[in-house]
Amino acid sequence: MDSAFVKEENKSTLKCMNACYHSVPNILSSSLLSKNLKIKIQRTLRFPVVLYGRETWSLTLREEHKLRVFENRVLRRIFGHKRNEVTGELRKLHNQELNDRYSYPNIIRVIKSRRMRWVGHVARMGTWRGAYGVLVGKPRGKRLL
Repeated sequence: MDSAFVKEENKSTLKCMNACYHSVPNILSSSLLSKNLKIKIQRTLRFPVVLYGRETWSLTLREEHKLRVFENRVLRRIFGHKRNEVTGELRKLHNQELNDRYSYPNIIRVIKSRRMRWVGHVARMGTWRGAYGVLVGKPRGKRLL
């Protein structure tokens, strides 16, 4: 795939993620719903938007960082603020605190595990399939000079 195409697709996906995030903002900060239910909503409504087709795309470190920032923003909205024991002031949760509270694998791990599952699927394909030829890298014919 062309690298410019992948960059544009990633940019489009980030826009879709933000649109999905802002479409139902009150659900994640509602005190009527439990944190577990909010996480289930996030994993069933938002993750598919982010993960659609990611098995076949390459991710740069910058794009991985953007995905983690998005995920942390959503998790901060779900888990809320933390009260300082000494001063009593509210503060945002640090990334490590989010990771400790969130028991599911982060979005990058999910993408990488799906990518490995996709590679296993392609490896089991017949040798006549195009995706298998790309995976094993045995081009036919002569190279043009």
